[in-house]
Amino acid sequence: MQVPEHPIEGLMKTAMESIKEMVNVNVVVGDPVETADGTVIIPVSRVACGFGAGGGELEAQGRQAQDGEQLPFFGGGSGAGVSVQPVGFLVVGQGQVRLLPVDGNAVIDRLIDLAPQLVSQIQSMFKREHNRNQVAMPPPPPPPGGTIPPM
Repeated sequence: MQVPEHPIEGLMKTAMESIKEMVNVNVVVGDPVETADGTVIIPVSRVACGFGAGGGELEAQGRQAQDGEQLPFFGGGSGAGVSVQPVGFLVVGQGQVRLLPVDGNAVIDRLIDLAPQLVSQIQSMFKREHNRNQVAMPPPPPPPGGTIPPM
């Protein structure tokens, strides 16, 4: 004989199926978006779920089972909640992957992420200036006597 399903099972099953529909991997790591220059932007979120169910039975003249046995009255409920918070964006392009946080307080993290690029740009700026100065300098004048001895 098969044991009849308890009413709380139906409540829990319905709530869990609803959560499963709402929360999937595409909520945490969103669908990628490609920009005109080929950069791919992927949204990243933090997801939190909560679930609760409960019920009670009242011993009285309740409903009857298929075999005629008296079953108690049942009262119950279930609930669930889902919170989705954006964390940032993964930016993939130009040979690098960066995480751009959404949090406005992440300025220091952003500066640390950009420090290697900044150093590289400063170095290239100094190299350009150095090369420009070398090209602009005239050759030294010949020594008195007319010719420069070979080296």
